[in-house]
Amino acid sequence: MTEKAEMVKEMIRQLGDDAVLYRDEDLLTYECDGLTVYRGMPIAVVFPSSTAEVSGVVKWLYENDIPFIPRGAGTGLSGGATPLGGEVIISLVRMKKLLHLDYDNREAVVQPGYINLALTNSITNKGFYYAPDPSSQSNCTIGGNVAENAGGAHCLKYGVTTNHVLGLEVVLHNGEVIDIGGVPDTPGYDLMGLLTGSEGTLGIVTAITVRILKNPEGKETAMAYFDTVEDASYAVSDIIAAGIVPAAIEMMDEIAIQGVERATKPAGHPEGSKAVLIMEVDGIAAGIEEQIKDMVSVCERHNVTEIKVAKNDRERGRWWANRKTAFGAMGAISPDYLVQDGVIPRSRLSEVLANIADISAESGLRIANVFHAGDGNLHPLILFDARNEGETDLALKVGSQTLEACTAAGGSITGEHGVGIEKKEDMRLVFTEREIDRQLNVRSVFNPNNMLNPDKQFPKPARCGEVKQAVGSGEAHQVVGQG
Repeated sequence: MTEKAEMVKEMIRQLGDDAVLYRDEDLLTYECDGLTVYRGMPIAVVFPSSTAEVSGVVKWLYENDIPFIPRGAGTGLSGGATPLGGEVIISLVRMKKLLHLDYDNREAVVQPGYINLALTNSITNKGFYYAPDPSSQSNCTIGGNVAENAGGAHCLKYGVTTNHVLGLEVVLHNGEVIDIGGVPDTPGYDLMGLLTGSEGTLGIVTAITVRILKNPEGKETAMAYFDTVEDASYAVSDIIAAGIVPAAIEMMDEIAIQGVERATKPAGHPEGSKAVLIMEVDGIAAGIEEQIKDMVSVCERHNVTEIKVAKNDRERGRWWANRKTAFGAMGAISPDYLVQDGVIPRSRLSEVLANIADISAESGLRIANVFHAGDGNLHPLILFDARNEGETDLALKVGSQTLEACTAAGGSITGEHGVGIEKKEDMRLVFTEREIDRQLNVRSVFNPNNMLNPDKQFPKPARCGEVKQAVGSGEAHQVVGQG
């Protein structure tokens, strides 16, 4: 019996016939995640339904030196769930239960395959919601959010995933199950902080305790239009400098506006607008209108051309649908796109956006900007046509150049999408070799043989023999990335 056949037989024994995929035609779906310019083939995909099943699968794979990759809904944008070749994908989509609700203590316990927006939908009738709201929240899983430390439009006020995770159940590289957190101000090292954002390289999360919040008493949303990106950028900085704490400030530039207006969720943005800010404040009802007025006043000092305030929840929802479908909307104006997510200080928005415009002009590729302006988390969308020879490579090069522009301004290479395959070499823009080496030492404590989501998140170390590759894995190859 071949090694693969033996592995498949064991996985079927543990999980059942309907929980194991191993034929090539069935594995094609799992060649990549939301970043489609890199692809690789797993040797199998398995679908456990419980922590015990995850533990059993991992233990057997560990004992047989077969690497494995945890995967959520596959909406990741950095290749974090993409095989390099020879791994087993452990899909957690069947672990999709809401396990426990505690309204008194404002907590919920979910399995990793539970959809982000489903949590808010499950508790909204009780006046509660879950704050992290990535644009893919109707599809992405909370387990995947933990892996990438996902953010969202409202993280300006409420923070990213790590600020809402209270406890984790984790299967380690050898199948051992541990519980961390769960008690406020747990003494010792912040292992939850370490696991959150570790991109599946330190363990597989099988249950998550999260914080839930009461719905705010009041909420107001406004859109402000500008004739220049510079004016919009300075308005963002001055809103924060004025001591206003919005729930969200989002920006789209002219190319992004063109995309969303031609796609499925148009919002009626005025034709020819160079930039739009979507601004939202929430909290205690008293004073909400004053906050909006203060923000409008700041925008007026920066040559705003038009301001709209949402008349009702329906209009507010339409505006947010327009913004949150912006990535996919680029398919209306370009056959392919690549998205980055560098972070910069708010005060340098105008400067970095000007640098990105220069990169666009020099490369000949259009770049649409749609991003979380309030916390400086940029999302340059590089538009290209993979049918043209060399354009995919050029788009990848341009993506790295935008990250260089961010780090040169004192920023970082990712705010919420993670590093994965795509940006692991760009880690050298942020860290020295010595600093990368120290982080690899931490990884080796949890993942000593590099079998848990192997060769992701960090560049190849300068020193030799740092990791052992259990099953021969080649470099991922570049292919067409469809918008």
